[in-house]
Amino acid sequence: MAALKNVQQKHGYEAHHVRNIILSIGCVALLCMLFILGLSVGRMSIAPGDVAGILSQKFFGTGGSWSQAATNVVIDIRLPRVVAALLVGAALSISGASYQGLFKNPMVSPDILGASAGASFGAALALLFNGSNRVVQLCAFGMGFIAVMLTYLSARRIGRGSNQILLLVLCGLIVGTLFQAFVSVIKYTADPMSKLPEITYWLMGSIAKVTWNDLAIYMIPFVVGALPILALRWRLNILSFGDTEAESLGINVSLMRGIYIFCATLLTSAVVSIAGVVGWVGLIIPHLVRFIFGPDNRVVLPLSLVVGAAFMILVDMACRTLLASEIPLGILTSIIGAPFFFAILLQTQRGQR
Repeated sequence: MAALKNVQQKHGYEAHHVRNIILSIGCVALLCMLFILGLSVGRMSIAPGDVAGILSQKFFGTGGSWSQAATNVVIDIRLPRVVAALLVGAALSISGASYQGLFKNPMVSPDILGASAGASFGAALALLFNGSNRVVQLCAFGMGFIAVMLTYLSARRIGRGSNQILLLVLCGLIVGTLFQAFVSVIKYTADPMSKLPEITYWLMGSIAKVTWNDLAIYMIPFVVGALPILALRWRLNILSFGDTEAESLGINVSLMRGIYIFCATLLTSAVVSIAGVVGWVGLIIPHLVRFIFGPDNRVVLPLSLVVGAAFMILVDMACRTLLASEIPLGILTSIIGAPFFFAILLQTQRGQR
């Protein structure tokens, strides 16, 4: 009986593994299709086959010839925007998945430690004093890091040896509320005819003005933040056992926690610096991936990156096509994310009954 049970468990594991491989390939294929579709859809509609040909001609020197107008639209206007959407969705999703694994809570989002609130304050402050686009990005990035460092240092100062996870969450709530209050002060003092609309629009999120230079700078924190998370994702499974168990297995808990917090903060602050505040993505995408593929962080983290990128490309297409004027990115992610997350929770509760 025991041997039969072991064989059944082995077959069940193999079937689950094959299923995950097939679904993973499907997710990557979906991302590729949405990438081409994102370059096709807009005020000027371009067939997906023509888009593929234009890309092939531009980067590989193969294919036929297309009109200069279509080439300019695809290469100069839509391509940097779609790439930005892909990278923003990937960064938010993988940082959200990291925090959810680190805090052992699927309800955690990338701004749990105050990164988004701090970055918002930095950007609003730069806009208030007529900072250039590059200054706004640098201030947002820097203040996002300062906010998280305040959270981390406060938690360590308050309680050494106590529940660090709980203290981090509580200190993140305090720091995030404080920086949100600073943002409110800036909005209250800003000129309501010029500066206030500019600050408000920026805070709602947009990638409409992202350039190749912005993406080149953004790629540095993206790579530095994402690679360690992916490389060390198996250790996140061990950290989920608890600090005592992880230390008994030879894991330096404080070092690993610091690495994950640093990398996730790097990604979140970089996203806010180029796209403004984009909510819900880092919460719902890892939750959805975990619901479909299971709780193994070795699978959840890379697939969160892929699914998050596909989701953000889809949202960006909706932002620029649903209405005559463009919808801010953060508004649409909230409109989609809230009921979507409710549906996931409802399905999860049904599955537990």
